[in-house]
Amino acid sequence: AGEKNGKKGDNGPKLPLAEVTLVGAKPRDKAHKAAAERAIALTEEVNRARDLVNTPPNDLTPEAFAAVATTAGKENGIKVQVLDEKALAKGGYGGILGVGQGSANPPRLVRLAYTHPKAEKTLALVGKGITYDSGGISLKPAGHNETMKCDMSGAAAVFATVIAAARLGLPVNVTGWLALAENMPSGSATRPGDVLRMYSGKTVEVLNTDAEGRLVLADALTRASEEKPDAIVDVATLTGAMVLALGTRTFGIMANDDAFRTTIHELAEQAGEASWPMPLPADLRKGMDSPTADIANMGERMGGGLVAGLFLKEFVGEGITWAHLDIAGPAFHEGAPYGYTPKGGTGSAIRTLVKLAESF
Repeated sequence: AGEKNGKKGDNGPKLPLAEVTLVGAKPRDKAHKAAAERAIALTEEVNRARDLVNTPPNDLTPEAFAAVATTAGKENGIKVQVLDEKALAKGGYGGILGVGQGSANPPRLVRLAYTHPKAEKTLALVGKGITYDSGGISLKPAGHNETMKCDMSGAAAVFATVIAAARLGLPVNVTGWLALAENMPSGSATRPGDVLRMYSGKTVEVLNTDAEGRLVLADALTRASEEKPDAIVDVATLTGAMVLALGTRTFGIMANDDAFRTTIHELAEQAGEASWPMPLPADLRKGMDSPTADIANMGERMGGGLVAGLFLKEFVGEGITWAHLDIAGPAFHEGAPYGYTPKGGTGSAIRTLVKLAESF
């Protein structure tokens, strides 16, 4: 009579439960135990990222985020290195410093390194960690500021993935780079028209201070490239254009290698995360030409999410396989919960990145 979940049947009163099937494993089944342990580690790390994303920006400054990463790293046998504003200045990290210089809370670059004695490959992950994004001098309009504590979702995903890899004991080296800064307007803030000298040595004309994520990622990508990993994946709530293109539940994947892009898309599908491959059309690069610098941080408005990807590509080391995940849509969910997606921070891309680490 159409009885489902104890609700009334189509043709009458509530029916008794007819049958229950318990699906279990043999006692001490190693595969089932491993699956349960993986599920626990993964969900706890997704929740760790969600909590970070939901933390108010006055509590989660770049310094505070770096402290959280340092503590968690020590607890899980992960080597942690933190570059503060003095070390960043000494190292020439003009992108991260340029974004963070308008804030009373100075920027940080955090390196997390999980290594395994049997590892044959290294995966580098780079996360955008803008702990609050006002837009800077190019201030966001009213209605676009209120959820900008979520602009560090990429860094949270990278952080959680490295911890998960350590907890699971994966036979792969995973290095996480957290590019942390607060983007604020002030007397010391970067102005539209300023030129920044990046860690790579390239100069960038800042046409819009709200296109700041690509600036902090550029420095971290160059630094990650120096270690010659087998692949680099960056994760970022990068562009509103990607949300317009793919909606609020699907992240975009761009890459300098089509096969790698396809692999990530397939792994995301297996992990239960919605994603879609996006192109990097070479003709859009010309729009970022600058009369005063090597490149501008803005290009054509149409295809803005792809333009951002092309900007990042310029800072990836030669010959290194690289992918860029723009999680601007699914990273923060403002509506009612659905499935196992809560209201607020979601932990987007973590399950996909752990799958990727496992595939290495």
